[in-house]
Amino acid sequence: MVLLVIILSDEAYLVDILEGFIEIGITGASVLPARGMGEILSQDVPIFAGLRSLFPGGDSQHRLLFSVTERGKADEAIALIQRICGSLEERGTGIAFTIPVEEIKGLAKEF
Repeated sequence: MVLLVIILSDEAYLVDILEGFIEIGITGASVLPARGMGEILSQDVPIFAGLRSLFPGGDSQHRLLFSVTERGKADEAIALIQRICGSLEERGTGIAFTIPVEEIKGLAKEF
């Protein structure tokens, strides 16, 4: 099992991603609003406002997605995200990574 973490730069893709998760068998995920460092600095710290163009995606609503799933499903989810959002290698698209999970209690079985 792994913890799949996705930082989605544009919430417009969120519903498509969650529907795709269901199709590949990921039946549970948590979604949180998120603000990137660039957004905070450019909006909340006046001295950095001129640097706004250096932080792609600063105007969109970021979302943080978490799901504990099998390694294979996490790989499928990352591929799905890239089909929907574009390459994660492109600046400002988003970030995805996994962390090994050694023990878990209370997780419902995925189908």
